[in-house]
Amino acid sequence: MATQLPLPPRVGMVSLGCPKNLVDSERILTQLRADGYQMSADYAGADVVLVNTCGFLDSAKEESLEAIGEAIAENGRVIVTGCMGKEAEAIRTRFPQVLAITGAHEYEQVVEAVHAAAPAAISPYVDLIPDAGLKLTPRHYSYLKISEGCNHRCSFCIIPSLRGDLVSRRPDAILREAEKLVAAGTTELLVISQDTSAYGIDIRDQPRMWKGSEVRPHMTDLARELGKIAPWVRLHYVYPYPHVDQVIPLMADGLVLPYLDIPFQHAAPSVLRRMKRPANDAKVLSRIHGWREVCPDIAIRSTFVVGFPGETEEDFQYLLDWLDEAQLDRVGAFRFEPVEGASANALPDPVPEEVKEERYARIMEKTAAISAAKLAAKVGRTLDVIIDAVDSESGGATGRSMADAPEIDGEVHLRDAGHLVEGDIVRVEIEEADDHDLFGVAA
Repeated sequence: MATQLPLPPRVGMVSLGCPKNLVDSERILTQLRADGYQMSADYAGADVVLVNTCGFLDSAKEESLEAIGEAIAENGRVIVTGCMGKEAEAIRTRFPQVLAITGAHEYEQVVEAVHAAAPAAISPYVDLIPDAGLKLTPRHYSYLKISEGCNHRCSFCIIPSLRGDLVSRRPDAILREAEKLVAAGTTELLVISQDTSAYGIDIRDQPRMWKGSEVRPHMTDLARELGKIAPWVRLHYVYPYPHVDQVIPLMADGLVLPYLDIPFQHAAPSVLRRMKRPANDAKVLSRIHGWREVCPDIAIRSTFVVGFPGETEEDFQYLLDWLDEAQLDRVGAFRFEPVEGASANALPDPVPEEVKEERYARIMEKTAAISAAKLAAKVGRTLDVIIDAVDSESGGATGRSMADAPEIDGEVHLRDAGHLVEGDIVRVEIEEADDHDLFGVAA
């Protein structure tokens, strides 16, 4: 008589916020899959729904609350995790039917909550999980989280209160995970944390053996070893500490992508002081020029906040002039938004909303012009491009150059590319450019 296998419970997931949250979601789903659960792509098919929340800005909190409300309306059995878990009382006041609430990167607690809400009967006849774990990104690229938390106390940010101080992962554990991801098909590793430059300062005296050699828990050592594992390695959330200079030669040598994601946030010294961030902008400009001398193709992306309390027209013009000098490749801008619990809320001289909007429009116009000029200079060149999607009907494909991270930067649109496959890295002749994207054909 055939053995009747029990149907496993199904779990749905809504993952909001930054790539760090996405990695948390992948870890949670990987553990649940190992515990015998199946995943559901919709509310109707799920026995329980997880909502991984973001709590960085008030607008992000509202989006998270809306997602919780939708999950309750569509399914009714909801577990909340993530950054808004710190505000469990507020969540329960609005949604008393929530089954459980856990905080950011509390993997064991959220898995235990799922076990309680929808117990799984594990079967020894079923192969539960691939070696690389479950992914919420395409097969060919993966986020690799190297640490949790942050030691900075920026006045506009509440991340340390949500995620705690810096806690670095062991370098050998990171490298082992990277190997598994690459073996499972990953071509591009995107290194993330709250502060990638600070990786290892909490465990600096704990080197680990890897492939017969000792590896220090340090950004430079880790980047070098990752470059030996994956074809493309991209560094995100890098603060411009002095030792970042040591990574640039790795980029020039092709071990690490010539790309730095640096959250400058502003340039005017008076604003940076109120933000409680380093304010030596002249030295930063000098270092950017130095990086480009070592690695001419380096792409630098950053984010800036406009309308921070006390920001004057002179401060804002200083930022625009600084951008003219820095010539950053990719820039995102945000209007300042008070966040409950941030010390910046108590600062005097708030900037009126209409002034924020006007400054936001000006900085976007400025950075779009810089981006357009930089991309126009690439017309006629041949660049390496990783393929993200192929349209077999039109014969077109969409990819990214080394200067483009997924979701946040530009794209490269290819014609006559129906023969390509997602994850391929191909040489592309650039034929046209606009403010944000490139257009070309496989060489």
